[in-house]
Amino acid sequence: MLLPMSRPASIIGFILLLAALPAHAFQADARPSSQGLPAGGGLDPQRVTELRYGSAAGPSTSATDDTRQPPALATAPSERPQVAGALATLSLERSADTGDDDLVPLTFGQVFGPGKLARETRLVAKLADGKQVALQVDAKAFHDDGSVRHAVISGILPAPGAEPLVFGLAKRAPGGGDEAGSPTAVDATPEALVRTGLTANVQITLGDKRYEASLERLLARGKPASWLAGPVAHEWHVSAPVADRNGSEHPHLAARFAVRWYPGLKKARVDVTIENNWAYEPQPQNFTYDARIDVGGRTVYSKDKLTHYHHARWRKLAWWGGDPALHLRHDSRQLIDSYALPNYDRTVRISESTLAKTFRDWSGPRTEPMGVGLAMAAMPTTGGRGDIGLQPDWAVNYLLSMDSRARTVAMGTADLAGSWSMHYRDRRTGLPVSLLDYPYMTLVGLSTDTGNPATKKLEAFPVCASRDGCRTPYQHDIPHQPNFAYLPYLLTGDHYHLEELQFWAMYDVFASNPGYRENRKGLLKPEQVRGQAWALRTLAEAAYITPETHPLKSHFLQILNSNLDWYNAEYTNNPRANALGFIANGYALGYSENTGIAPWQDDFFTSAVGHAAELGFKKAVPLLRWKAQYPVSRMTGKGSCWIVGAMYWMRVRDTATSPFYATIGEAFAKTPRPELANEACASDAMAAAFKLRTGEMTGYSHGNAGYPSNMQPALAYAATALGEPGKKAWQVFMARSVKPDYGTGAQFAIVPRDN
Repeated sequence: MLLPMSRPASIIGFILLLAALPAHAFQADARPSSQGLPAGGGLDPQRVTELRYGSAAGPSTSATDDTRQPPALATAPSERPQVAGALATLSLERSADTGDDDLVPLTFGQVFGPGKLARETRLVAKLADGKQVALQVDAKAFHDDGSVRHAVISGILPAPGAEPLVFGLAKRAPGGGDEAGSPTAVDATPEALVRTGLTANVQITLGDKRYEASLERLLARGKPASWLAGPVAHEWHVSAPVADRNGSEHPHLAARFAVRWYPGLKKARVDVTIENNWAYEPQPQNFTYDARIDVGGRTVYSKDKLTHYHHARWRKLAWWGGDPALHLRHDSRQLIDSYALPNYDRTVRISESTLAKTFRDWSGPRTEPMGVGLAMAAMPTTGGRGDIGLQPDWAVNYLLSMDSRARTVAMGTADLAGSWSMHYRDRRTGLPVSLLDYPYMTLVGLSTDTGNPATKKLEAFPVCASRDGCRTPYQHDIPHQPNFAYLPYLLTGDHYHLEELQFWAMYDVFASNPGYRENRKGLLKPEQVRGQAWALRTLAEAAYITPETHPLKSHFLQILNSNLDWYNAEYTNNPRANALGFIANGYALGYSENTGIAPWQDDFFTSAVGHAAELGFKKAVPLLRWKAQYPVSRMTGKGSCWIVGAMYWMRVRDTATSPFYATIGEAFAKTPRPELANEACASDAMAAAFKLRTGEMTGYSHGNAGYPSNMQPALAYAATALGEPGKKAWQVFMARSVKPDYGTGAQFAIVPRDN
């Protein structure tokens, strides 16, 4: 169920949806070591708050029927087995019956917290019986202290049987002998791979012409780019425009191959991407063609009359030598504790009904090339949606459940992020186009706005070949942009997902007018506040996880620092900044004749800054402290009333030219709410006036995408950033009587860290 939350015209829809929402009983772990958020039913919020922070600060009301049965629940991370002494415990299982191989190849992405894994440390897979299996570690990104931040790990493991194979990632003891599964030396060059007989071909029939690209010919042409290299696995990347039988290359369509070879098992994974996304190729347009991909002489994908949208791409995977058909369950606790991901409430159990329904929805054209999976086809559509948040609900549902169905949806939708027409690749570098290379490129304004004074050239993108030649059923934007690829790249290490993250991050900073964003600085200030939030999130993640040796690493860091410097100068270190702690630039003051802001959009921004601070970007820390005062004051500030702390809009000045209010009490007093006029905050009389339960917040507190849920991540980060004032506000928030069942969608189920 989607809860609208973006414009006053949606309120009627809100009321209609409210009547249709189901009630849920919910179970949660209320031990002192847990900071999980329970639902209102069955738990005394006063007791829960006291267990976490001592004496409670808000009302205590239990408001749901304890006799109802909870839904079927997926296993929570806290209940999964752990291997003693391991950095993380993972579980490997078959996703299909693929034969009786004794050994299977496995490659996955793994993130580590600062100081957890030294650069020179070797890893082994520690099995339940004590045996160890050698692992190949391709370290990609590093923390400031030199320790490994993100790596792609490969191994040859015993095949799981009826029961999953549980193993821990453990440090290899110095002087330890050879581990089981250590591969013997083999010729592992691209030439050797070609000699094994692997073939992979792309055929595109466009009108009466056939274009092709061949993996083996591209490998033989020259030195391919290496992504993985070691005794277990090699991965090489090659690409070229598709060409006709005479060798004439298509000006727009190109094929990219990533082949991952396990020479010891004579198996390879072939990753094929077809692109129509050169940034500066004249006459961009859609193309409708017949497509076919063959691997090892077998057709693994074919589609007639596939319409490939401009500046978009699609991907297919296939195995040569037999698909091992594996499902890997990562250690959700370790991932969250690494700080690479927000502190999602690990006591949440994603309901079986949610997992089953999501998987049922994963069918038809939406899951095929040029579909968009579970994402909203028109991003600007208003309303509370599963794809809005620091992570979309399908990603968090997978993170917290590690269910194979959730994985199919999360990874599949990440693949289909390529369908949006915002992918611009630089033919000169072969990389996603960079703002630092073309500081005046843009998707809005006039071509004359794109004149680069240094080069004396216009950096406008070429116009479409015809008026209707670039039509697409999808609308992308920044204010409603899902986080497609970050979690998939963390967990797979697939280069395709890394580039998706980079494409979206660059789009977020070059889409605006060059003058407004201050050209190469890529400032996000022209966007709506929610747009600034999601763009900052994506930019920070790209800067955090892009490999150290990647040419765009320094670009993302520079653009991120430019933005954090601007926000700190405009707000944190500015004595003239508003006293309440809200973002006032962009389209912030869009309510009540430019006198009001949307607190929920501001909460999105606070949560994005909190995420950036946890990723280790030091300039985000003072900005978070400044921002956090706004959600905190709405819960506990003098003159505020926490019952309406997550209101739809709040007045912050008398007129469009007046100064901002100096206190949160004044903002509450001057924001029209007749129900507050004569009633004590959180009283029975106030609840009756709002037609709510006593202790229930306004803004659809029961909904997992309602305004209080939007506020929760901001308060969670504030509880850590502001110390006791932040904890006090969290206590009040925790004590509300009606809470959502995050088992149906957990994208806002973020709670404070213990430290």
